[in-house]
Amino acid sequence: MLDIKKIREETKEIEVSLKKRLGDVNLGLDKIILLDDTRKKIILELEGLKAEKNKLSKTKPDEETIKNIKKNNTNIKDLEDSLNQVEDDLHQKMSSLPNIVAPEVLAGGKENNKVSYTFKEKPKFSFKAKDHVELAESLDIIDYKRAAKMSGSGFWLYKGDGALLEWALLNYFIDFHTKNNYQFIIPPFLLNKESAYASGHMPKFRDDLFWVEDGLCLNATAEMMLGNYHRDEILKEEDLPLKYFAYSACFRREAGSYRQEERGMIRGHQFNKIEMFQYTKPEDSWTVFEEMKNQATKLLEGLDLHFQVSDLAAGDCSAAMAKTVDLEVWIPSMNIYKEVSSASNALDYQARRGNMRFKDKNGKNEFLHTLNASGLATSRLLPAILEQNQQEDGSVLIPEVLKQFLPIKLDKISKK
Repeated sequence: MLDIKKIREETKEIEVSLKKRLGDVNLGLDKIILLDDTRKKIILELEGLKAEKNKLSKTKPDEETIKNIKKNNTNIKDLEDSLNQVEDDLHQKMSSLPNIVAPEVLAGGKENNKVSYTFKEKPKFSFKAKDHVELAESLDIIDYKRAAKMSGSGFWLYKGDGALLEWALLNYFIDFHTKNNYQFIIPPFLLNKESAYASGHMPKFRDDLFWVEDGLCLNATAEMMLGNYHRDEILKEEDLPLKYFAYSACFRREAGSYRQEERGMIRGHQFNKIEMFQYTKPEDSWTVFEEMKNQATKLLEGLDLHFQVSDLAAGDCSAAMAKTVDLEVWIPSMNIYKEVSSASNALDYQARRGNMRFKDKNGKNEFLHTLNASGLATSRLLPAILEQNQQEDGSVLIPEVLKQFLPIKLDKISKK
């Protein structure tokens, strides 16, 4: 959520920033300011009536005084009802606004994304290469048909060497983040509406989440849990930054029809992910952003896969984020790059929604800045490993860095 004071004082600047993301639309900032003016006016009137009520309560209760007290109480109740309505309207309009974007973020949608770094060259094959679905099925490491029988389309299950490789990836990530002084958390996978709101997924992305009968939703990313870990808390400045990482299975509806090339594991309803998250002081957040981006990049470089880093344009950034870079791995069969990590800075947007603050050295409570980065998601990494590391005989070489995390000695996955 944006700061209403900033909206009032920097209306033009905020309008320019939001239009980089949303285009030339009516943002309704004037209506928000008008609602805030009305709210302040009602509060002043209420304070006056309550002062009058306090004065009347000290007066001898004759007939005229009792009449005035009743009238005063009615007026207070009417104003309180009006205040609640105005505050609800203001909150709804404020909640619908996305975050401002960093000055260097380009306007427009994904067509304006800019590649800032590339690792290795695209792999070349001297034989007819297979796609990851064909490879996984021929090696008997992913079972799509039985997963669909259990749960429907958009699901898969890992088996044998495929399950071991998936778990090795996760252990590689865990080892890396632990050595970088992040604290490991395994959170609940179900969240309440307050958590979904604080993370920025409510109300705009409500339909992208899976909801259960008790009013809870399955997490779409561990960012949702980590971003609520200190909700409604005031932290100590000397404890910042706080660095966490979490494992979770992630669940997304992924509404809409799948493109033919996105079959298999490229897009699904459930996948595994490790998420980094930091709480920091405002003046440190852009330094932390670069740090987290670089850590995700080093992690992916360790797998020795061809990938690129893209600076996202405003319209391609998540609504809660002021800046995002995507790490995109190459999928040869699709002739396209697919995101396996996003590193983002939300500034104080999530902290305002979740009322997360810290007490500075002067004793003043300030809103925290929150940042997150996938480190990493596996559902597109495994296809990239299979396709980029495939051999002419149909086997797949295992990245060197993963071998130490396998419970058996395995240099490659071959047909049994």
